Amino acid sequence: MISIDKAATQDVPVIQDIARITWHPTFEDILSKEQISYMLRMMYSTESLTEQIEVKKHQFYLAKEKNMALGFISVELNYQSQPVAKIHKIYILPMAQGRGIGKILMQKAEQLALENHQKLITLNVNRFNVALNFYSNLDYQNIKSEDINIGNGYLMEDFVLEKKLYNEDFWI
Repeated sequence: MISIDKAATQDVPVIQDIARITWHPTFEDILSKEQISYMLRMMYSTESLTEQIEVKKHQFYLAKEKNMALGFISVELNYQSQPVAKIHKIYILPMAQGRGIGKILMQKAEQLALENHQKLITLNVNRFNVALNFYSNLDYQNIKSEDINIGNGYLMEDFVLEKKLYNEDFWI
């Protein structure tokens, strides 16, 4: 049985461990080892994660089985002061992939978005990431490409995906 628990700053080491284990197999065919290391330091340092949780108010959730964390998702509500939920991160340990945990975490993000009257949910994904099929199967639409300069000469070459949660007549 998979449980979804809200994470707090004391869970930062768990989030960091999942990221370290997951990032290399996820991105080794897409990004250089140097860029992976740079991005892990930039996005997953204790200071960065603490700021995301405490200042930026990103909500992290851990997927657990028998108290072992297998993955996480982070969601920001009212992204850019709009009724939009932004998924900033979702990673599942390689040994736990293919078990529906990612889908459970995405459902949690969508539930959170709906409960907070968000009209859509959005995320960025590397243009070469095999996870594109996962998001497509969950009805996320590719709305544009964007290149984000993250410093040190590196770019994030992403697709922006979104899923509408609301239209003028009803909540989906």
